[in-house]
Amino acid sequence: MLGTLAPKRAIASDAFKPLIEIWQSLHANPQVVKRWYESNWQIATSGDKVAAYEGIKASYNACPNAADLLFLSRSCYGGVVRFRQADGYMSTPCGPHTPIPPESFAKRVDEWHRRTRGTEFKRLDYREAMALAKRGDLVYCDPPYSDSQAILYGAQAFELADLFAAIHECKRRGVFVVLSIDGTKKSGSHVCELQIPDGLFEREAFVNCGRSMLRRFQMAGQTLETEIVSDRLLLTY
Repeated sequence: MLGTLAPKRAIASDAFKPLIEIWQSLHANPQVVKRWYESNWQIATSGDKVAAYEGIKASYNACPNAADLLFLSRSCYGGVVRFRQADGYMSTPCGPHTPIPPESFAKRVDEWHRRTRGTEFKRLDYREAMALAKRGDLVYCDPPYSDSQAILYGAQAFELADLFAAIHECKRRGVFVVLSIDGTKKSGSHVCELQIPDGLFEREAFVNCGRSMLRRFQMAGQTLETEIVSDRLLLTY
C-alpha cells in the first residue's frame, strides 16, 4: 500500500525493532541495505544453502538485527517469518527457492527508496502511531491475520479487539481508517469469521490476492485453482 500510494508525507511504523531498522536504513542510506543483502547472499550461495541459512538464522537469534532479518525474510520458507512466543526465536526453515541476486534486489531497494522518500519510519506501537493521526488523515492498518497468523511475526499477544478500539477512536476524531484482514480462503469456500463491531466500518470489499503463496510451496507442481485467497478490506468511510 505504501509503495503504491508513494505519499508525499507519511508516517510508517512497526513495534519490531529489527524490522523498522530495515526501513529506516533504506530511507537514510539505501546502499547500506544493499550491502547487507549482498553479504549474506554471498554466504548463502557459496556452498550448502541450508547450512548457510541456518548459520545466518543462528546469528540473528543470538542477536536480533536488521541485516540478518532482511536476508532471512527473503530466503525463508514461504517468506513467512515465525517467532517463538517464549523467547522470540526465529524458527522458519530455509525455503526451497533461490534468493534473488543482489543486482535484482538493488533495483528494488532503489525503487522503494524513491517511493518512500516522503515517509518517516518510526518504531511505535500501533496505538501510539494511530494517536498521531489528525482529522482528515488516512490510516492504513495491516495487522496479523487472526485466522492464520496467530503464531507468525511474533503476533501471539496481538488482540484484534484492541485494534478495533483504536480504530473507533480514530473515527471519532475524523480520521479515515482502512483495515486489511482475513477474508476468504480455498477459492471462497472458507470464509474467515471475525467479530467486527457493528457500525465501525461503512464499507467492505474483498480483494483477490491470487493463489496462496504458502500453499504454492506445499503443493509444488499443482495448479492450485482451489487455493485462491481474498483479503477483506474494511473502510470507516
